Amino acid sequence: MSDILKKILATKVQEIAAAKSRTPLNEIMAAAESAPSTRDFTATIQNKITAGRSAVIAEIKQASPSKGVLRGPKSPHAPHLSFNPAEIAVTYEKHGAACLSVLTDRQYFMGAPEYLQQARAACRLPVLRKDFMLEEYQVAEARVMGADCILLIVAAFTMDNDFGAEKLDNFDRDAPSQMSKLEALAHAFGMSVLVEVHDAEELSLALQLKTPLIGINNRNLRTFETRLDTTLQLLEQIPVDRTVVTESGIHTPDDVALMRQHHVNAFLVGEAFMRANDPGAELARLFSDAG
Repeated sequence: MSDILKKILATKVQEIAAAKSRTPLNEIMAAAESAPSTRDFTATIQNKITAGRSAVIAEIKQASPSKGVLRGPKSPHAPHLSFNPAEIAVTYEKHGAACLSVLTDRQYFMGAPEYLQQARAACRLPVLRKDFMLEEYQVAEARVMGADCILLIVAAFTMDNDFGAEKLDNFDRDAPSQMSKLEALAHAFGMSVLVEVHDAEELSLALQLKTPLIGINNRNLRTFETRLDTTLQLLEQIPVDRTVVTESGIHTPDDVALMRQHHVNAFLVGEAFMRANDPGAELARLFSDAG
């Protein structure tokens, strides 16, 4: 299978350049600094876990490269299911979600910054900007659009240089250094950081950051194959002061129970909810202890 991640990152480089031509870095930074206060993403997850409940980061995602269009008029399987980010956010909050994750990538996931803004305005939950972050401009952009948390995907910082990284401003080819710059800026803006890994090598780099939130993606972003064992195999390498978020591949109560048995209590789930008539009701079905 072709390297999907590399294609996505090459597109991001182009998008960043286009965004800078519209709004220069100094302007987006000033706007981020004056943005309204954030909602505490990290504390919300940790408080749920402390209370003995599953901390669910419920995702609002219209499509993906691996699964196609999940809901809405362009979906071959569920054209009857509406895609209304505000309505989905409300039902997620009603049924016990801790936080939201909203896709803002247009080309590959049919996401949009407006979807994040609509979802956040409709509820009181902290919101993650789910996108492929590479440089500081995107961090400021995330704060301006209302994000309370950003995602740093380690695989994006360890790729070969042939996706066009040389076109980015001050992009450090040393992955921990570049990620640390983005993390520091996010924290300066009051945002949390979820750092995502897929294997032991990526985990060792992620643990050099300050954030307590370690996401383990059970889906390989280079091939889009999914294995729940990915989370279980990496657990013993993660210090107890970090909070593990298992991502992708959670579809049944048994999947949830397996993770809980291994003391994994935070989950990022999208596809299983997006395919349901009522995403929030599906959340409650999979996570009876979330509310």
